[in-house]
Amino acid sequence: MAPRFPLRRLALLTTAGLALGTAAVPMPAGAEPAPENRQATYQAAADEFGVPVDILLGVSYLESRWDVNTGEPSTSGGFGPMHLTDVDYVAALPVPAQDEAPEDGRGDDSRPMPVGHPTEAPAPSSESLRTLAAAADLTGLDEAALRTDATANIRGGAALLASYQQQLQAPAGAASDPAAWYGAVARYSGADNEAAAAAFADEVYTTIAEGAARTTDDGAALTLGARSVVADHGWLSRLHLPRLERPDGIECPIDVSCEWLPAPYAKYGPGSGDYGNHDLGNRPQSQRIEYIVIHDTEASWATTLKLVNDPTYLAWHYSLRSVDGHIAQHVKAKDVGWHAGNWYVNAKSIGLEHEGFAAQGSWYTESLYRTSAKLVRHLALRLGIPLDRQHIIGHDNVPGTTSSTVAGMHWDPGPYWDWSHYFDLMKAPFRGLPDVLAGHAGLVTLNPDYATNQPAFTGCTGAASNPCPLRPSSAVILRTAPDLTAPLVRDPGRCGTKASTMVVSDHCARASAGQTFAVAERSGDWTAIWYLGQKAWFRNADAGPRWNIGFVVELKPGLASTPVYGRAYPEAAAYPAGVPVQAVSPFSQYTFAAGQRYAAGPVLTSEYYRAATFDWSAPGDGTVIRGTDKYVQIQFGQRIAYVKLADVVIRPSVL
Repeated sequence: MAPRFPLRRLALLTTAGLALGTAAVPMPAGAEPAPENRQATYQAAADEFGVPVDILLGVSYLESRWDVNTGEPSTSGGFGPMHLTDVDYVAALPVPAQDEAPEDGRGDDSRPMPVGHPTEAPAPSSESLRTLAAAADLTGLDEAALRTDATANIRGGAALLASYQQQLQAPAGAASDPAAWYGAVARYSGADNEAAAAAFADEVYTTIAEGAARTTDDGAALTLGARSVVADHGWLSRLHLPRLERPDGIECPIDVSCEWLPAPYAKYGPGSGDYGNHDLGNRPQSQRIEYIVIHDTEASWATTLKLVNDPTYLAWHYSLRSVDGHIAQHVKAKDVGWHAGNWYVNAKSIGLEHEGFAAQGSWYTESLYRTSAKLVRHLALRLGIPLDRQHIIGHDNVPGTTSSTVAGMHWDPGPYWDWSHYFDLMKAPFRGLPDVLAGHAGLVTLNPDYATNQPAFTGCTGAASNPCPLRPSSAVILRTAPDLTAPLVRDPGRCGTKASTMVVSDHCARASAGQTFAVAERSGDWTAIWYLGQKAWFRNADAGPRWNIGFVVELKPGLASTPVYGRAYPEAAAYPAGVPVQAVSPFSQYTFAAGQRYAAGPVLTSEYYRAATFDWSAPGDGTVIRGTDKYVQIQFGQRIAYVKLADVVIRPSVL
């Protein structure tokens, strides 16, 4: 999303209120069992409350992948492996860190920056966001324990499932047929419509059918054995959830919950430039869509929908709800959203906003990841977008437009977004060559172990010096030398002359999972990559390197350096009469010098989509202007960048 505001961590859900069953007798007080006994914890809770253990494990996996997340709340206010929600408690917590300043999400000076002033929506009252209190009533357990103690949390989730099954008057008991638990599983999602509840339940039963095994973020090894279960979908109707209209032409996969909530294309002032909150287009016929940009909202679901419905603000193509992965589409793929802060990228991208906060992003629900991955794969296959990190990018990978905007570009979805798992779900995992070929590959794709990679970030809430909880992360920390005591590398565009820090929003010395860089040097267990005109070192044990062969960009012989750009705009001669020429302005802070090499992305024709007035009354409006200049996209730092093809050569990466 573009501007950041101090918003509460809330989600808007409206489901039927919880009708609580008889409270269970609390388990005797005792110490939290060792993580290696977590499997037994699920079995004991399933037996105690009469829930098939496969159902309990499957639901927990769809909520949290069985992680405990250090007792921190999810982006939709849920706690623990069973994602018990406590919206009132979360609303009282300190707000997460926000970006330093608003960003012009349109990223084009041909018209004024949108002037909206969003405010947080009122806190929701839905009981679906207070399931932790319901679990406390059912079990007699203390609410604090349900938030932080894995055993208590699992028992609370089992009690909720049992109560839902009882209210449906469905067959119960630990030995009952899991097929008959479809309605209870669907209700556990907290979804406010039938399609979203069904999508959640279907994913649970798919997980049961396929099985799962992983080690959690606190070291517990868990297994759900594969079991074929034909779910009885008839129980869903007993929840009496509303059915959302799904109009023809909505651009979502058929097996997800998706609704059409159009963003307004409307005038709001006297001038032809006073309109919002996106531009009409005719993509991909007029212009190829190269990118899908992943954002987080930095706002609740309610506020997100309020903002995208404001013609004086910004618009993106899709919003995704954290608690159940429900999707709202706002802008058709043919049209251009204002979301990435760079008009060249906006004109060639689709923007996805995920309900959440970059500083708290370790706790995006599995439901959100799965729905988002299905949507991205659907769009990529339809539009011919490669499923790699050169085309599926974060907002934090979008370059500034000119030297003056580099420092203000945003950092969402941030270091806690699980890129590796996300691409696994898209069936496009990060791959590499055997380590024996590391010295010859020339490229390295970063793939740190998400669960164990827990950098010591600060400033997630409050002062910049406040330590963040140690959370799993996709970020790889980069240093000036192969030594853990060496200073961090510095991004002169983002941080100026200041030293880089471990503040969560300071990505001046970071790379991210899935990004591929050109290898500059190797020393023992350390590797240097070319990064913003310098060698940047990472320890292999922290970065999970995947060695690869591909193509790199080098300067043509005889050139000492070449400019680096944030947009691939045409040369001045390409513009028709009456259309203002867009400056081909290189970054002043960076140098691509002889001897350096960068991972090559697509070769791009220079383009500028002219859209400056509501009614296309200005010369050239509604057209794509193309030049003869071509550019090559490179992985220059944390963000992508562009260099002119005429200044470089593209070579195989083999060393």
